[in-house]
Amino acid sequence: MLYQIMDGDYGGSCGGCSEDMTVEFGYEPHVLAVDDNLIDRTLVEKLLKNSSCKVTTAENGLRALEFLGLGSDERNSLEGTVSKVNLIITDYCMPGMTGYELLKKIKESSVLKEVPVVIMSSENIPTRINQCLEEGAQMFMLKPLKQSDVKQLKRHLMKYRS
Repeated sequence: MLYQIMDGDYGGSCGGCSEDMTVEFGYEPHVLAVDDNLIDRTLVEKLLKNSSCKVTTAENGLRALEFLGLGSDERNSLEGTVSKVNLIITDYCMPGMTGYELLKKIKESSVLKEVPVVIMSSENIPTRINQCLEEGAQMFMLKPLKQSDVKQLKRHLMKYRS
């Protein structure tokens, strides 16, 4: 099941979208996938790679922030980061830093705030979903993800690139 902001920018259908993101983008989109569960992280990675995405994985929010150049010991080393990552997809429930907290850190960054963030969870809790969308998440997806969910991600990437 999929939740998304319906404000006109993300509504509508994509008609005949192909399975291959490279064909539609003319490049290989880079997705940062964050999940503390190895099985879920591997599944997301596989689904994204099947759709011709370059995937970097992180096992928690702190590792994701380090990769993005927002780690506590890094000083504004964000040059090139935006071009490195086209989408961030993160689990909501993780030890240390939740996906919601990661979302807030990303949206507070002047350099990364425009990068789409998708939150995943195995729990369908409306208040949690609304909280994430209000904080700036593009979508909220229920786990386990399926290939059809990746098609929805592709549509959001296309909107973000144009």
